[in-house]
Order: sequence, then structure tokens, then C-alpha cells
Amino acid sequence: MPYQRIESFSSLKYFLAADRISLGYRSMSVVSVLVDPVWKFQIVLRLVEYLTNCHPSPFGQIVRALLWWRLRSLRIRLGFSIPLNVFGPGLSIAHYGTIVVNKYARIGENCRIHPGVCIGVHRGAVPIIGDNVYFGPGAKVFGRVVVGNDAAIGANAVVTHDVSPNTTVIGAPARTIAEVGSGGLVLCGSVLALEKNFDWTKLGSAEALLTEVR
Repeated sequence: MPYQRIESFSSLKYFLAADRISLGYRSMSVVSVLVDPVWKFQIVLRLVEYLTNCHPSPFGQIVRALLWWRLRSLRIRLGFSIPLNVFGPGLSIAHYGTIVVNKYARIGENCRIHPGVCIGVHRGAVPIIGDNVYFGPGAKVFGRVVVGNDAAIGANAVVTHDVSPNTTVIGAPARTIAEVGSGGLVLCGSVLALEKNFDWTKLGSAEALLTEVR
């Protein structure tokens, strides 16, 4: 599974656009940033990733240090233990609350993640998560696990084995209950960010779902 991270100013703009769309925001409005602390966290996260990856100069590191303290404050306030350079573009955090992600995990595009999720290490190995994966509240994924593209991890599921693409798993230990994945549960911001003047009405139930969650 290809892994993306911010490597330039243009990719920073792309990541922010993809995150914004996946969160259900049609524009980068000041109101949305002020009202939604999760969106504010994601913006600061991406800025720190950009400065870490692209600006090793003394000035860049000074700005990074200032933003790092802001990021740290938001992490504590919102309950997020989310390290840098783990999530691909199109991250959508459903709500503030405890979320723990190991710094060596690799998570693809358009991840939709709810409070109570833990993506952690087991016996020295960490998960690799594909694109368009949905994590329900309280889901846990540990160890040398590969979660395929478009999979859905149900609420409170405990995943310790690979999850096939386009499937839904639930339970502890998790088991497959349907050959239907995350369709309708995520917005593919990483794709839509590349389109000019796309029609929001064609997003249908997914946009309505995200609006309802917030």
C-alpha cells in the first residue's frame, strides 16, 4: 500500500483540502476553524508535519516549535495521542475523545476515525491500514495486521488478524460479517480535492452522516 506524507507546500495544501472535504466542510472558513476544535487540531497537525518534513532551517524550526506547543495543547485538550506523519490525506476525526495511534503505524487516505480507537503495537509490530477505512467508536487494532482498502471496523471490535478489502468486521476477536465495506461511511477527500468545482450534492448519504455527527 503506498504511503503519502507532506513533502512540499503544494502537498500541504492538498492534504488540508483533502482533510477539509473529508470532514464535510465546503470551504476553509474562519468560522469552521473557530467552531470545530477537531478541524483546528488537524490544521495544526498538518502544519507541524510540513515544517518537520520540509523546513529544517533555524527559522522553520522556531515556527515549528511554536506550533508544536499549540499542537500539544490541543492533543491534551481533545484527548488525541496522534503522532506526526501517520495519516494520509483525507483524515476525518469524528469527534474529540481518546484516540491513541502508535507513531510507527501507517494509515492511508480518507480514514474516518471515532473516539475510543486504539491502533497499537503488539510484539514489536504495528498495523498497516489501507485507504478509505472506517473505524467505529472503541475499535482496537494491534500488531502485525494489514487492513485492506475500503474496510469498516465496527464499534468495539478487536482486530488482531488481517482484514480483507471491502469487508466489515465486528466483535472481539473481530470476524467478518459482510462483504460490504466503508462505502457511505467516509468521504474520499483525497480524490475530491483534485476535482475542480465538484458537485457536493452527488456525495449523498456520506455528507449527511458527517453533518449529523458534528
